[in-house]
Amino acid sequence: MDHRGPGPKLVLVFSGKRKSGKDYVTDLILNRLGAEVCCIVRLSGPLKQQYAQEHGLDLEQLLGPGPYKEQYRADMIRWGEGRRRQDPGFFCRLATRGAQQPVWVVSDARRLSDLQWFWAEFPQQTRCVRVQSSESTRKQRGWSFTKGVDDADSECGLDEGVTFDWTITNEAAGPPLEEQLQPILTLALEATSSS
Repeated sequence: MDHRGPGPKLVLVFSGKRKSGKDYVTDLILNRLGAEVCCIVRLSGPLKQQYAQEHGLDLEQLLGPGPYKEQYRADMIRWGEGRRRQDPGFFCRLATRGAQQPVWVVSDARRLSDLQWFWAEFPQQTRCVRVQSSESTRKQRGWSFTKGVDDADSECGLDEGVTFDWTITNEAAGPPLEEQLQPILTLALEATSSS
């Protein structure tokens, strides 16, 4: 294990398609629990940092939502897959290195190997959450199908074969997010109040 604090009491691993609203939902959880209790762990952060470093690119733009990231996305996916083949836990270890809070919210799991790493490292603490939105809602948020991205393992790797502890429907016409998040927030508060 890398240098960490005592370890998390709860690890919430989120996944979902591009523009499903994973960041929005995980930010809501952070806001409800507070930064002293909860931290957001972004697996894409270390991936993008390493990719930017090796390719001489602007990290801040790669981390943002704009077109700069999109022009490199397909190559970044291929590069990341190569790294994962060599070491499946590489990006997970980098992403969690500085995490000290008792609740970790992993905002962007994309592959079964990501889930497997958290299940192996934190078997009692890990819960998986899927965020879903309809294709039409995702399009309203700026999504359009990109060959080599939306049909790659980074988008489809968790579509089947995973039993999620919760599925959050992030749609205007869906159940209120507060209502859907309540069991997750309750579990987080219970986990942090136990010794």
